[in-house]
Amino acid sequence: MSAPEESRGAHPLRIPAVKIYTRRGDDGSTGLFHGGRVAKDESGPDAYGTVDEAVSALGVARAACVGVLHDRILEVQRELFVVAAELATSASKRDMLVPGTSLATGEMVTRLEERIDLVESETGLPTEFVVPGGSPAAAALDLARSITRRAERRAVTHVRAEGVGDSFVVPYLNRLADYLYVLARSAEAAWVPSRFEEGA
Repeated sequence: MSAPEESRGAHPLRIPAVKIYTRRGDDGSTGLFHGGRVAKDESGPDAYGTVDEAVSALGVARAACVGVLHDRILEVQRELFVVAAELATSASKRDMLVPGTSLATGEMVTRLEERIDLVESETGLPTEFVVPGGSPAAAALDLARSITRRAERRAVTHVRAEGVGDSFVVPYLNRLADYLYVLARSAEAAWVPSRFEEGA
């Protein structure tokens, strides 16, 4: 027996009577957090769009994981929404941002350093470059790591263009890429070195 029409497909986050398309971006502009519009190819949308890519790539990684690793990935996915909110806000409206909710903080960077130290103490680190792909989860984490590095580069460009000298977005993304590297290594049973070793 099928579910009643009104309850079928119900989702707790669903907002009724709102269309996903607005047509406002058809002119190549996009709306910013806390108001204002800019071209979609400006540094802000380029940066937070790349952060969005990282969140999605981490979703692929999380789908391949269970337990502690799954939870560690979800934790940083949520933090990346904070980073994206800051990048999606014009410099003139930064005073409207909330630390830890829509503004990256030094504490967020420190927590990542603590997580890196913890994972490294659990699994150690390779002493040379590693070829990604030791497991599906590790491969997905390495893809997310490389996207995060690109997000970091885009954020550097944006922060410089906006003249925002007190932002923690770039340090956070820098540290996150390191964290994803150690998480990827923790998801592998063995590390494959980048240099071919005779007899290996």
